[in-house]
Amino acid sequence: MYHYKFSQKIASLLMLLSLIFNRNHVSAQQSKLVNDPVDISGDFRDFSNTIFFADSLAAFDSVTGAGKIKWKRHEPFAAHNFDNSMLSYKRSYSNEFPSIEYAQDPVLPFSVEFTSPRTVRIRANTGAQGAVGEPSLMLVKEPLRDASWKYAKVNGGHEYTNVHGSVTIYENPWKILIRDANGKVLTQTRGQADGKSSYTPTLPFSFVRRASDYSRSVAAVFSISPDEKIFGCGESFTRLDKNGQKVVLWTHDPNGVQTQTMYKPIPFYMSSRGYGMFMHTTSPITCDFGATYGESNAMQIGDENLDLFIFLGQPKDILDEYTNLTGKASMPPLWSFGLWMSRITYFSEQDGRNVAAKLRKNRIPSDVIHFDTGWFETDWRCDYIFAPSRFKDPEGMIADLKKHGFRTSLWQLPYFVPQNSLYPEITSKGLAVKNANGTIPYEDAILDFSNPNTIKWYEDKISGLLKLGVSAIKVDFGEAAPFSGVYASGRTGFYEHNLYPLRYNKIVSELTRKITGDNIIWARSTWAGSQRYPIHWGGDAETTNKGMEAQLRGGLSLGMSGFTFWSHDIGGFTMKTPEDLYRRWLMMGLLSSHTRTHGQAPKEPWEYGEDFQNYFRKAVELKYRLMPYIYTQSKLSSEKGLPMVRALLVEFPEDPGAWMVDNAYMFGSDILVAPLFENTKSRPVYLPKGKWIDYQTRKTYEGGWHNIAAGELEVVMLVREGAVLPHVEVAQSTDQIDWKNIELIGFNVTSATTAVKLFMPGESEVKDVSIIKKGGKLAVSKDPFKGNVRWITK
Repeated sequence: MYHYKFSQKIASLLMLLSLIFNRNHVSAQQSKLVNDPVDISGDFRDFSNTIFFADSLAAFDSVTGAGKIKWKRHEPFAAHNFDNSMLSYKRSYSNEFPSIEYAQDPVLPFSVEFTSPRTVRIRANTGAQGAVGEPSLMLVKEPLRDASWKYAKVNGGHEYTNVHGSVTIYENPWKILIRDANGKVLTQTRGQADGKSSYTPTLPFSFVRRASDYSRSVAAVFSISPDEKIFGCGESFTRLDKNGQKVVLWTHDPNGVQTQTMYKPIPFYMSSRGYGMFMHTTSPITCDFGATYGESNAMQIGDENLDLFIFLGQPKDILDEYTNLTGKASMPPLWSFGLWMSRITYFSEQDGRNVAAKLRKNRIPSDVIHFDTGWFETDWRCDYIFAPSRFKDPEGMIADLKKHGFRTSLWQLPYFVPQNSLYPEITSKGLAVKNANGTIPYEDAILDFSNPNTIKWYEDKISGLLKLGVSAIKVDFGEAAPFSGVYASGRTGFYEHNLYPLRYNKIVSELTRKITGDNIIWARSTWAGSQRYPIHWGGDAETTNKGMEAQLRGGLSLGMSGFTFWSHDIGGFTMKTPEDLYRRWLMMGLLSSHTRTHGQAPKEPWEYGEDFQNYFRKAVELKYRLMPYIYTQSKLSSEKGLPMVRALLVEFPEDPGAWMVDNAYMFGSDILVAPLFENTKSRPVYLPKGKWIDYQTRKTYEGGWHNIAAGELEVVMLVREGAVLPHVEVAQSTDQIDWKNIELIGFNVTSATTAVKLFMPGESEVKDVSIIKKGGKLAVSKDPFKGNVRWITK
């Protein structure tokens, strides 16, 4: 008996240990890691929380667009049928005491405003409002009201109409319906009744109140139509069309470009239906674009209040409107469009001088030498001081490089390890982000850019380098602002984490412009509004074919999020680039607004042998010959919020095929680029309607699908029929370009008259050069530069 009872106890103990182990194992698998993306969609599925559904319009003033929504209280529960459970929502009732003090179904402020002929602003509060903090850094200014929208009372609601579309607000049930000018429904809010056609329970337009702390977040739920496509959300590396995806907008260091997380999330997207949306907040956001339920676009916005801008029109219209609101990229300096030569890393003054000398000796055009993590005494330990042991005369080096046509760029970051000599000062002066204890949340001290004292301290460090002659600061990292941190702004990381890159970009860009006159940084992380502070590059791409392909998807997605300028590490970052990959990736990098070779050594072309160096030189010369086209297209793009690396759908919205392409792009308005993502000599290419001329072979293609062979330079590069591209003679740096001799090359020009747009250095606006065709030859008929330019026509 004793033995039996003892065995039972042992068995019970083993079972208990097994349960504990399994529970801990599961817990470990589900554990949060530092800076894991914050997906708030789970809060709308938590049985302990209360969900309030938008029910009816309780009041409305048609003159101001202000009113109130009645929200009905619900709670999640497990709906069970046979042997299957599903999360659903059921009506619930007040759980507060005393009940007379708290509304069972709250009635809260709501408004519809019109801020431009194409822009609608929808706002809704979920509770009492405190004092307004600092003005939004995301907006250029608080938008004004637009008077072009006309009001009419309609059956069951209120309607505003103008030439671009209409907005109808229905009273019971509450609903907002957006139509285009032809009356086609673009999208509409989804209420509880909209889910009745399905057995699958769906989340309607609502807000959640968490049981844990009574914090609130909004779910702005709209409809998705058949065949609708959605693009944007920042530099997303996943499939370009986001319909069917769940996208978490949280700045994150994914350590590569083949994951769902992003260095550059942007709370903006646009739809093939003819509208775009900007979620004006810095809180975490989970956009469920039909991933959970196909008809439902559930923007689960961490903010306790909704501030949503809706734009009507084609992609170019939408990007123009969005960047009118959040800012357009002003032009970076001309030299920035040249080649940036870099690796991780040059460790000394001699390294920099040697690379510059070899570039000039081998006649490879270049404009920038970048020193990455190794210019300090200890690699990566940023202290803003050139290592005295390896940089005997940094100021002299920078000046000498500039004499030879090279600007100097320097890496730095806003995180300080305990062994950094600046660490004690940063922590003792309270310049870092704190935790609830008043100490720091991580081992590193992370600069708190919401603190004016921190900004002053940081600007002093950066200005010293700029005054030394440095031309550009690499604004690296910025994705790890502590979620649990307490910031000088008075807010936690819930609101400051995503805002951190924008603060960081702004500080360095504005300081650089103040000291050097140039509008430039080289940054990795962003938020809405960061496009005002170019340039941003694509992060640490894997050195593989798939890394190259994902890098382009990210660039196209960022371009459809308001960013004109973008670059990437040619050849990938993570390891030595195989020569065949380097050849192919080089062309994608050169046919981008900005061009930098960077990553694990070697990156210098002579390290790959003479044949590759000759190929590299010829490829780089192409970009320098095209500099008038690139510079002009950059100016035109920046004025309209358009990307230089442009998805085909932006340029050809009427072509259904253009909406399907995510592995080719327009470089400006006239050049189509199809990179080679594998070691092949040709690839399938979709060409929009019209005729296209191969830049390298001059072969002509009709619109549609073709298998096209690359030329001597390993890329498919085609020009729109009728385009005239301006060229210059190859120079070793942009400083040496002869802008007084412009060659105009026509591509199957058939019209008797045409025009070439040209933006010259030192000018303030783009000018039209009128071209006529006589006897099969082109000639300039109207010269806005009044004889100061010698025109060579072909």
